[in-house]
Amino acid sequence: MEEIQDLPPSNPKAAQELAVPAILMMVLAGLWALYSLYGMVNSAGTAEQLAAIDAALAQYPPELRDKMTGMLAMMRSSSFRVFSQLPSLIVSAVVILGAWKMKNLQSYGLAMTAAILCVIPCCGPCCGLGIIPGVWALIVLNRPDVKAAFRGG
Repeated sequence: MEEIQDLPPSNPKAAQELAVPAILMMVLAGLWALYSLYGMVNSAGTAEQLAAIDAALAQYPPELRDKMTGMLAMMRSSSFRVFSQLPSLIVSAVVILGAWKMKNLQSYGLAMTAAILCVIPCCGPCCGLGIIPGVWALIVLNRPDVKAAFRGG
């Protein structure tokens, strides 16, 4: 079976203009993915932190304290940590794949999706640091010659 190889882009100028924002997007999304993975496996707090939380909860009435203790126990569970970090991992994967496709002028829609996700501070990579390469990529991606390079490549 013949392997699919990355061909050189049909418009090297467009590829060159998109290379830096695409690489920045990949790096930031990779860092965000690592941070999300760390959030999945890290402990739910040190003994001192848990003791401080328990001391703070002692000031509340017993019925409210019981509800809050139950919610905190749920949030400390490993399944909660895994499922709470999944959206970040999915967004990071989409940004990395879209930035890779952007760099190679392969999928205009996926490249635009990745750039838009980078611009959204609450879900983009590194909580707002992705705004700079995301806006940069959006400006370049919306130029007619760059759009044509995606269609032709």
